[in-house]
Amino acid sequence: MRFSEEQILIRDMARDFSQRELAPKAAEWDEKGAFAPGVLEGMGQLGLMGMCVPQKWGGAGADFTSYSLAMEEVAAGWAAASSVMSVNNSPMCNALLDWGTDEQKERFLRPLAQGAVGCFCLTEPHAGSDAGAIKTRAKRRGNRYVLNGAKQFITSGSIAEYALVFAVTDPAAGKRGISAFIMPTATPGFSVVAKEKKLGQRAADTCQIAFEDAELTPDLLLGEEGQGYRIALANLEAGRVAVAAQAVGIARAAVEAANRYAIQRETFGTPIINHQAVAFRLSDMVTRLEAARQLTLHAARLRDEDAPCITEASMAKLFASETAEAICSDAIQIHGGYGYVEGFPVERYYRDVRICQIYEGTSDVQRMVISRSLAEPG
Repeated sequence: MRFSEEQILIRDMARDFSQRELAPKAAEWDEKGAFAPGVLEGMGQLGLMGMCVPQKWGGAGADFTSYSLAMEEVAAGWAAASSVMSVNNSPMCNALLDWGTDEQKERFLRPLAQGAVGCFCLTEPHAGSDAGAIKTRAKRRGNRYVLNGAKQFITSGSIAEYALVFAVTDPAAGKRGISAFIMPTATPGFSVVAKEKKLGQRAADTCQIAFEDAELTPDLLLGEEGQGYRIALANLEAGRVAVAAQAVGIARAAVEAANRYAIQRETFGTPIINHQAVAFRLSDMVTRLEAARQLTLHAARLRDEDAPCITEASMAKLFASETAEAICSDAIQIHGGYGYVEGFPVERYYRDVRICQIYEGTSDVQRMVISRSLAEPG
């Protein structure tokens, strides 16, 4: 796939920032489980936190292919940063761009596009992939909505300034009774109950959130009552392509680390890259990596063309996430015992990439989406 001059400039900008500001400190920040001050602000200043938002609303005004390229670059430097970037861009900014009023865009979209952090509060303890089964309630009380309930596995929950919260406003209406609200996290009644201790991406906090009589005014309703389910699902394509790009970036970092090690490490009087077993393993790794990248960019291009691409996005997410884990595993194998310890980055890449098969729809969900397209006539 050939890129425009602007797409190349955006990719190179993201690569320079990622390799200069993220990669050198990634292991240290992963161990501490926290971002260093200024990292997310720096990403906001470069336009990475609101890439597809028009400049009118403070964003970079880039196309979706550029966003995918930038996601790969940031993920190659530090996966945790790319996760925060992903949530900010889609669904947060995209949802506000598509469904928000001008007043909401000025109040919330502009700061998010410029680096304020958002969190997407949909998943609940007993409602993961089944978004229509959420139980958080928003009851109308005078000129207020009063929210009560809990959300689970919320990325950026403890550092976000704004939350996009989904709650049931009409229990009798099923999925059509779900509404979306924009909630400043300073709102009384919003609280972080727990931060999860995770296998990977430890600096990208994942939280359980509780709402206890949290009051919201009607101007914080995104769209209309009952449109929440549509809003939640509207950006599935974007989110899944972004995770595919993230997986490609992590896998690329693993390939590069394995290749460097194979050139430097010697056994039996020669660098191990000269051993056919290692050289062939690396050959398979780079081939599978490129296949994942091309699937991802194909889905991104379809989205830029406003063409339906839910199946292609699911294919990209499924293949890239599963391929990336296999590539990271191979990178550990090439390092031998050193790959299993923290002194080399490939053990972190392996931990970080595993979640890509879970969030934004598990691999099983992606297979369900793809299989439905096979059952359609024509």
